[in-house]
Amino acid sequence: MPALVACRFNPDLKANYDRLKAAGKPPKVAITAIMRKLIVLANALLKNNRKWTPKPA
Repeated sequence: MPALVACRFNPDLKANYDRLKAAGKPPKVAITAIMRKLIVLANALLKNNRKWTPKPA
């Protein structure tokens, strides 16, 4: 569920999802890639003891 929400509301992850879909990947594969990106991001933030901040506009 977090990956679905991220695909809808996070501009960077939405662009990544759209790029994968345009490349011909099935929707479930694209969602799985977003899930992995979220897990890697969360792991990096915990490892460095940081909080997530959105990219400046």
